[in-house]
Amino acid sequence: GGTDIYFVYTNNGQIMSEPTNLGPGVNSPGNEIAPYIFDNSLYFSSDVFYGIGGMDMYKTNMYADGSFGIPINLGKGINTAFDDFGLILRDNGPEGILGYFSSNRTGGKGNDDIYGFKVKEDLGLKTFSLKGRVVNLKSNDGILKAQLRLLDKDSVLIKEVYSDDNGDFRFEIPWKDQITVQATKDHYSIFSATYNESEYDTVQKGTFIIGLSSIEDLLTEKEGKQVVKIQKFYFDKGRADITPKIQIELDKVVDAVQRFPQLKLSIESHTNSKGSRKSNSQLSQRRADAIKSYLIKNGLSSSNIISVGLGEDNLINKCADGVYCLEFLHNQNERTNIVVANFEEL
Repeated sequence: GGTDIYFVYTNNGQIMSEPTNLGPGVNSPGNEIAPYIFDNSLYFSSDVFYGIGGMDMYKTNMYADGSFGIPINLGKGINTAFDDFGLILRDNGPEGILGYFSSNRTGGKGNDDIYGFKVKEDLGLKTFSLKGRVVNLKSNDGILKAQLRLLDKDSVLIKEVYSDDNGDFRFEIPWKDQITVQATKDHYSIFSATYNESEYDTVQKGTFIIGLSSIEDLLTEKEGKQVVKIQKFYFDKGRADITPKIQIELDKVVDAVQRFPQLKLSIESHTNSKGSRKSNSQLSQRRADAIKSYLIKNGLSSSNIISVGLGEDNLINKCADGVYCLEFLHNQNERTNIVVANFEEL
């Protein structure tokens, strides 16, 4: 724009580089002047940003990666409808912060006069800043163009951004006493976490990592269908009790649905051909119902789960009634698949 702010690298007071423009995060099509650094923040004046009038003074947070936060107007009292610029600050111990600046506001002794002030707290609007990365939980690679949203305590959207090529993102918003961070992408899980003011320091410290699961990492194809990826398990002979070993596998299903709440499941239980067709059908239905009950008990919605007992109708080998087979072949037919019924919609 008009006058921009630049920086140079120095060594013992000697300039060691060409001037570098601070870019559009600080500079505007108008005029930016009088840069001053205090307590990891850059203060400057501008006549273009959302100002009160003339030249107003602003504050922007400085980050370790060389980027800047959103410019924050220092507000009425310090800024006026006239030109306010040249701010310098000093730590005044227990009394707070001591500041000086120039202004051509009315009531002065001349054109540009020097003014001073004392404040107890930092200048400008307090902000919440979050720098992070969205990664694939399995590979730890950054996820490109993941959608990130910040919501207030009433679930009203505050800001939405998308992660860059490396999965990196940054938010900076006016201070809220509670925020919810959400992240997702097509074919990836949903992340949602709520934080209060007491947790902000921990959340804002370092890089905030959000891990998402890819749907492909949680599903596999069996018998031409997409099913939740779990280890094969067996019920006790003739029974439908959920044993500790079965619980371990079903907890994986619970975890998958918690990551993908939109999943609709069809529990398909099969038996081998031993016993009558009727008893096998009834047994497989009891087993499917027992699995459904366990999943519901552990927080899944009953409206998204159906249970189907298929008995010996869909054998995967030739071990039908009247055919002699070794036990391991009969065991191949006894199985339960947790089918994702709405896979094509994901």
